[in-house]
Amino acid sequence: MNPPDDLQARLGHVFRDPLLLQRALTHRSHGADNNERLEFLGDAVLNLVVAQALYAVDEADEGRLSYARAALVRESTLAELALELDLGRQLQLGQGEQRSGGRRRRSILADALEALVGAVYLDGGIEAASALVQRLYGQRLRDLDLRASAKDAKTVLQEMLQGSGLRLPSYRVLQTSGPQHAQCFVVECEVPDLGLRASGQGSSRRAAEQQAAQSVIPLLEQRESGSQEARP
Repeated sequence: MNPPDDLQARLGHVFRDPLLLQRALTHRSHGADNNERLEFLGDAVLNLVVAQALYAVDEADEGRLSYARAALVRESTLAELALELDLGRQLQLGQGEQRSGGRRRRSILADALEALVGAVYLDGGIEAASALVQRLYGQRLRDLDLRASAKDAKTVLQEMLQGSGLRLPSYRVLQTSGPQHAQCFVVECEVPDLGLRASGQGSSRRAAEQQAAQSVIPLLEQRESGSQEARP
């Protein structure tokens, strides 16, 4: 299967090595030569390029930059971008995934988009990957108001749980180390109703709690995505 020219046109990148694009579009259900390794690489490249783009947009502080980046690279956003590219139609899936609606499954679409970023990076380098991300996010980046992105991770997590009728998360200090003037806190955030937990660290308890909450948010999103996909 040769990667379609119309997809390359939408990406704005013509592959020197078409096999990279073909691999990026191949789900693990289709065979051993799939997009999982490209997804791993693309996740790192995407985070770097989005962070760089946000850094250039505004003099926002680290907290707002982190919040904005998390919103731009979360699974739901990546799946939206993949749908805009009509990526599901191009995916190579196993028969079971095709029958179960894999071409519109958020997790599969988001993973494939990350794999595409990884493939473009290998094919054309960081400049090509950056250009792709600028094209993909387009108006999302232009309309972004970092001054309005003031909600911290604890607030976002709380609102997500309240919206689902779940109890609020709990936080506990796991470890405190270092001298009094330069302490390091390790805090665990737990969502008791779902059994989700993750830890974070920082120079204050509050900073560590924010980091832990930020780590729980994608776990919660994955859980919600899985629940939606399991519905008939």
